Amino acid sequence: MSPKVFALAGLFLLGFGSCALATPDAQTLLQRTDHARGGGLPGIVWEIQLGSREGERAEELQRLVVKAVDNASLAETLEPPRSRGARLLQVERNMWLTRPGLSKPIPISPRQRMSGQAANGDIAATNYAADYEARFDGEEALDGEACAILELSARHKRTTYDRIRYWVSHKRQVGLKAEFYSLGGKLLKTARFEYGNTISFEGRRIPFVSRMNIRDALNDSETRMDFREVRAQKVGPETFDLGQIQ
Repeated sequence: MSPKVFALAGLFLLGFGSCALATPDAQTLLQRTDHARGGGLPGIVWEIQLGSREGERAEELQRLVVKAVDNASLAETLEPPRSRGARLLQVERNMWLTRPGLSKPIPISPRQRMSGQAANGDIAATNYAADYEARFDGEEALDGEACAILELSARHKRTTYDRIRYWVSHKRQVGLKAEFYSLGGKLLKTARFEYGNTISFEGRRIPFVSRMNIRDALNDSETRMDFREVRAQKVGPETFDLGQIQ
C-alpha cells in the first residue's frame, strides 16, 4: 500500500471511529429521552391537564400538579373540585393513592387507569432507562424526522407496560411515538408526543414534553395530557415521605 493510500485509509478509519463514538448506545439514548419527560433530573414541577374522549362522549377535565425527582413523584389533583386533594405518590416502582377522608394511603398499580387511556404511571416522571432494557430495532422517518426505533423490555413486573416500541428523534433525542404492548404481544395503545416546553439542565436548554396523545388500539377513544407551567427546581425528599401525605 502506498503512503498516500495508507494515509487516506487511516483518515477513513479515524473518521469512522469518531462517528461510532458519537452515536450513543440504545440505553444511553433512552436515558437522554427521559430528561424531556421528567426522568433523571434533580427536581422538576409541572401541571397536567388531562381529558379523554370515547366516541362522541367527552369526560370531565382533570388538572394535577406534579413534583418529581429521580425515581419519585407526587401528583396532587386540583380539579375537578370533588377530587381536589387526592394524591398519587410514586417511590421507585411503588404507588399509593390518598385522598381526604381516607384513614391511610391505598397501594395501587401504575397500570390501573386514571382517566381514559392514561394509566396511573403515565402521569409520573418517565424513568424508562431504569425500568426497561433498550435495544435498537431499526430506523424510520416520522413526520419527516429521522428516528431510531427502540425496543424496550420491562426489567420487572412493576412497570406500567410490559413492552414498548419507541420512536426517538436522532436530532432532538426525544421520544416522538410509543406503542405499548402486553406481555403476550398485544398492542394496547399508541401515544404521540409534542415538545413545546423547554427547561434548563446542566447549563443547556432542553425540550420538555408539552402534550401526550394516547389512542386505544381497539376502539375509538383518546386521552390528551397537556403539560404546563414546567419549572426545574429542587424538590426535597420529605415531599415523597408516605407518612407525610396523609
